[in-house]
Amino acid sequence: MININEYQAIHENKSHFDYNIPYNTYPCTIPLDFESVPLHWHEDAEFIYIKKGCGIIVIDGHEHTVSAGDIAFILPSRVHGIYQFENESMEYENIIFDSKMFASTLDDFYDSFLLPFFESAVAIPSIFKPGVTGYESIKRYLDSNDNISSHREGAWGLAIKGNMYLLLFNLVTIYEQHIDTSTKKKIDKLKPVIKHVEFHYDEPTSVDEMAKLAGFSESHFMRFFKEAFGVSFVTYLNDYRLSMAARLLLSTEDSVLDISQQVGFENLSHFNRQFKKKYDKTPREYRR
Repeated sequence: MININEYQAIHENKSHFDYNIPYNTYPCTIPLDFESVPLHWHEDAEFIYIKKGCGIIVIDGHEHTVSAGDIAFILPSRVHGIYQFENESMEYENIIFDSKMFASTLDDFYDSFLLPFFESAVAIPSIFKPGVTGYESIKRYLDSNDNISSHREGAWGLAIKGNMYLLLFNLVTIYEQHIDTSTKKKIDKLKPVIKHVEFHYDEPTSVDEMAKLAGFSESHFMRFFKEAFGVSFVTYLNDYRLSMAARLLLSTEDSVLDISQQVGFENLSHFNRQFKKKYDKTPREYRR
């Protein structure tokens, strides 16, 4: 199982890719490994392959309930998160790869066919369920890569890359319709805010500061953030901090007071109230 600190660093540290190929698979379980993966984004592409149970995946503000067999395709720079569904657990593979591994100076296939695809300029489902066009192709090649990765014999990286070329060839052939990217461009303006919270959730953060970071007035920022992600910025920030606190409660022996301060709460009573509201348990009860 993947450690939460490693999970947080995957998309920022290219050393998490094997030396042979920028493609790796991380098995994860919610809530056994961690309670949720808050909204975040990165430049790598990602498949989330559900193996057992069910859960919730949010992509650019749209919530999807997923279950065993479903596969989410997260294109680069899409804002997404993974959450527990009610009291259910979910086992999944987090398959990360660098889309630039398909670029070549010898041809223009990447620029002509794959670049628009990875820039979300083509209409393609975010969630592939059995019966959705292209699902069987994705499943076949990801399953094959799982088998190859488990043995890693000889030039196994060539086989991984070959399967990915075939997978993408099928998807690019099926999904060719270009779409209006204006909505995506609007959400792009909020990405610096999401990244700021990811790295600075433990620091004092004001709505005004985040509005300026996104290039909005404060009122426009508050309205647009809620329209894009379904919650206010303050609710999102507190939820992120509480998620980090829950992980620290299970992975460290630090006191509740220390943890509350580590995740950005200045008042212990307020932290305790917010934590119980989210988890229906006090921090000490959650730790037991």
